[in-house]
Amino acid sequence: MMVAIGWLIALASVFGGFVLAGGHLIIVFQPVEYLMIFGAAIAALVAGNSPKTLKATLGGFGTAFKGSRYGKKLNMETLGLLYAIFTRARKEGLMAIEEDIDDPENSELFKSAPTVMKDHHTVEFITDYLRLMVSSTLDVHQIDNLMDLDIDTHHEEADLPRSTIAKMGEALPAFGIVAAVLGVVHTLESVHLPPEELGKLIAIALVGTFLGILAAYAFVNPVAANLEHKVSDSTKYQQSIKASLIAFMNGYPPQVAVEFGRKVLFASERPSFSELESYLKDNK
Repeated sequence: MMVAIGWLIALASVFGGFVLAGGHLIIVFQPVEYLMIFGAAIAALVAGNSPKTLKATLGGFGTAFKGSRYGKKLNMETLGLLYAIFTRARKEGLMAIEEDIDDPENSELFKSAPTVMKDHHTVEFITDYLRLMVSSTLDVHQIDNLMDLDIDTHHEEADLPRSTIAKMGEALPAFGIVAAVLGVVHTLESVHLPPEELGKLIAIALVGTFLGILAAYAFVNPVAANLEHKVSDSTKYQQSIKASLIAFMNGYPPQVAVEFGRKVLFASERPSFSELESYLKDNK
């Protein structure tokens, strides 16, 4: 939603100011310029990326228009789920949670966190490392390092759409210049026309530069920045889960283990100690 609002403000400001200054919007509507600039940009996007990356990039545009799912509610639900798992494992032994981590869809523990269950990657992340804790001979330091590699891999994969869109934004001003140069070439070959016609051709050529710069800095680059924030939120969320799991593996009680995870979160999405404590009591 914020992306759409930003785009509308940009359009109103730029074109509204142009009209207030006495300009005529019709001169900006140049389909041929649009074709050259955006056609070249799309061609470069297709030529420079694999089908997998292109699919992820298209999905990235859709993600940018959605609000971030990584808020205080999700964080409390996730910490509450981890607390419930840790509490059962501490009271009944690690083998007591084996069925839960093998079949989370039918686990009462996981069903208590419906928002978490919607994210397959998060459920997989939690169950994979709990499974290692239950059945593996790896020590906590090895699991810690493995978690870091896993989170880094997820970050790189999630950042792919943002990186591709950002590169597209960097290229658009150059394609605008290409369109403008071709417009100037067309103007120079039309020097036999009267001055008013030449002036119109020069204006059309300059529209190419304008469109490339506007599209890059008002439309495409803000989408890349929006996705960057979402990827950062996702990575921090995983780091919070990691901190709780490692703390529990190191022998800390469930309440203290989830406190480790709470402290890792960004302040704007972090529940307070009393909020989390009340949530855990209400959901026992």
